[in-house]
Amino acid sequence: MDTRETLIPRIDALGAQLALAKASIARRFIGQEAVVDLVLGAILCGGHALLVGLPGLGKTRLVDTLATVLGLDGGRVQFTPDLMPADILGSEVLDNAGGTRAFRFIEGPIFCQLLLADEINRASPRTQSALLQAMQEREVTVAGVHRPLGPPFHVLATQNPIDQEGTYPLPEAQLDRFLVQIDVTYPDRATERDILIATTGAAEDAVHPVLTAAELMEAQRLIRRMPVGEGVVDAILDLVRACRPGEAEGADLAGTLAWGPGPRAAQALMLMVRARALLDGRLAPSISDVAALARPVLIHRMALGFAARARGETLGGVIDGVVARLDQGRAA
Repeated sequence: MDTRETLIPRIDALGAQLALAKASIARRFIGQEAVVDLVLGAILCGGHALLVGLPGLGKTRLVDTLATVLGLDGGRVQFTPDLMPADILGSEVLDNAGGTRAFRFIEGPIFCQLLLADEINRASPRTQSALLQAMQEREVTVAGVHRPLGPPFHVLATQNPIDQEGTYPLPEAQLDRFLVQIDVTYPDRATERDILIATTGAAEDAVHPVLTAAELMEAQRLIRRMPVGEGVVDAILDLVRACRPGEAEGADLAGTLAWGPGPRAAQALMLMVRARALLDGRLAPSISDVAALARPVLIHRMALGFAARARGETLGGVIDGVVARLDQGRAA
């Protein structure tokens, strides 16, 4: 059993390794440190992430860079309305090799360790469900045969927030399978200047592997052994329950929210606060980590009611209000 004396050096060593990984990523994906931390955190927790942002903000570049730095076998699927489940999962074909006719399974692009699901909302619900089932079960079933994926296996899906013509928005129950939703916004002026200079020359900085797949899986196991104080656990429960209009703690949101986050949101927060602390060089998470992760963990697990939408309210604003109210309550 791990003790404090054995955990501390292991956590310190992993933190130093992750600092090198972040420095390597920053050579090719400039700026957007918060986005990088959230994506790294989701992978360290063994989960999947949904990146929401306009085209041209570097989402594909980030995933490609992460695959190299983390030592993972990367794959990509460009989702389109005519994409079929077999195009992702693979299929059986009749093979005449060796003079014997037999079915042979050809693996689809999902058989990798880090999959970029580009514009996931452009695929039909049938194809989306095939991918999302694989994300949950970590296996695919083709012709009655179960075929495991990974480990590790992670999906980073992208979604364009404005071009909704011809798309199939993910149902809320399926969105819940993403550990976090990450909003990728425009870079500031200084960062955009650095991007222009770094990416329009004769050559670009190369990145190199910092971790291996085996080291990443060991880091994922270590994350779950990091200590979490009772105050942080209570803060997670306070936040999640305060966002449920059916609970006593969230009764004031009954006219605002149609529904709130379930227990899976609390589990995601419990893991992500550990990852955030580790990426920040700390041995244990704090209550401030809970507040910082409230939006990316909860925003895709809640829905506004009709009246709230008519009033122009947003889920981000509701979450920020709940966090501020809880902070004031603890300070009082």
